[in-house]
Amino acid sequence: MDLSGKLLIAMPGMADPRFQKSVIFLCAHSDEGAMGLVINHPARELSFPLLLEQLSIDPGADQGSMPVVYLGGPVEHARGFVLHSADYHGAAGTLQVDARFGMTATQDILEDIARGSGPHACLLALGYSGWGPGQIETELQENAWLVGEANEQIVFSADSDAKWTAALALMGIDPLTLSGAAGRA
Repeated sequence: MDLSGKLLIAMPGMADPRFQKSVIFLCAHSDEGAMGLVINHPARELSFPLLLEQLSIDPGADQGSMPVVYLGGPVEHARGFVLHSADYHGAAGTLQVDARFGMTATQDILEDIARGSGPHACLLALGYSGWGPGQIETELQENAWLVGEANEQIVFSADSDAKWTAALALMGIDPLTLSGAAGRA
């Protein structure tokens, strides 16, 4: 089972408070583990223009299309990742997740976004969420997550607070009908 390019949607009974009501875009998944980015927990104290300033990157004249900065997960908070539409091919370090999404972790993409030559849609995450071999499969069996399809409207939406509900709605699920308890028949 390869979950790359899918969304992990936290169940209401999520025990880890860092992931309550989280939506995670899985950038990579294999027998060796998984890596993803939380796409609905903004870093409210950090804006993209402030980040560019800290990195000594000229923010350019067009400040209207700057991406939101998110807390991508509890691993490596100082490292940045840009999840973006597949139209961007400017950086050598781009992981092509699938035909719709790519992920780049080099400063080149930040410079391109600031110049207006970056991808048509993107979000920036500081840190990432990681799982060891078999860990994500165990968490799925324990009813910690639902797996849903990713689409650009949900992933790149500016309304971070609505992403969890929107991801569930795409699956035809009303959050009020979910239970955090797992069972076996």
